[in-house]
Amino acid sequence: MKAIVAGPEWAGEVVAVGAAVNDFHPGDRVMCSGAGAYAQYAVSDHGRTLLLPAGMSFEVAATLPVALQTMHDALVTQAHLQPGETVLIQGASSGVGLMGLQIARWRKASIVIGTSRSPEHRARLSEFGATLAVDTKDPTWPEQVRQATGGRGVDVIIDQVSAPVANGNLQAAAVLGRIVNVGRLGGNRGEFDFDLHATKRISYIGVTNRTRSIEEQRAITERVRADLWEAIASRQFSLPIDSRYTLDEAPEALARMRKDEHFGKIVLTI
Repeated sequence: MKAIVAGPEWAGEVVAVGAAVNDFHPGDRVMCSGAGAYAQYAVSDHGRTLLLPAGMSFEVAATLPVALQTMHDALVTQAHLQPGETVLIQGASSGVGLMGLQIARWRKASIVIGTSRSPEHRARLSEFGATLAVDTKDPTWPEQVRQATGGRGVDVIIDQVSAPVANGNLQAAAVLGRIVNVGRLGGNRGEFDFDLHATKRISYIGVTNRTRSIEEQRAITERVRADLWEAIASRQFSLPIDSRYTLDEAPEALARMRKDEHFGKIVLTI
């Protein structure tokens, strides 16, 4: 099994570029996605790099690349979310989930629903665009979603949880709904009602960067730049920083993440 290199996103100053790179130069302030951010120097592909807007700090910028890329790809490219449609984000209190709420509202979704098992986290989801927050520990949550959408169900579900909510998603989805599986925080395997999936004619789409080529990953970054750059520069998208650690404290930062109690992003400073 291929080892996973920690550190999928970072921000900093360019110190050197490859001979074929023309769009970035030493001294540029950038945010990047890739691997290996837990280091004094990280190497980024130029196609997965974005210039920082004027005045944006490295700390703020480091929270953005993965969330922007993941949720723009899920909501816009994969789910084809249209203005006026309805959205459910499973695992909405994570950094990526909070960005999903914001991109859904930017895309002019009419109803944006977020889920979290924490009452404290649910209370804050409206700050990031949620019109309703539901608790998936409550077995009636699919019915709550249907009621919020006038009985028809949601058009788009972005699922970061998977196994324990898979059948609930099918119940909460509208006929011809689209479910995009971007994460499996609740488990990789679970029950799945194939008949309900077929009855509602739901499109079920799975995504992961593990099987994407560098060309595909560059294309995702370019779509983020083309669609969202003006909104990024004007600070329409933001993520709360839950906590800050130094690089030497990385084990403590990872321990906090494993507890799944954080709201937003955990940042390492170097």
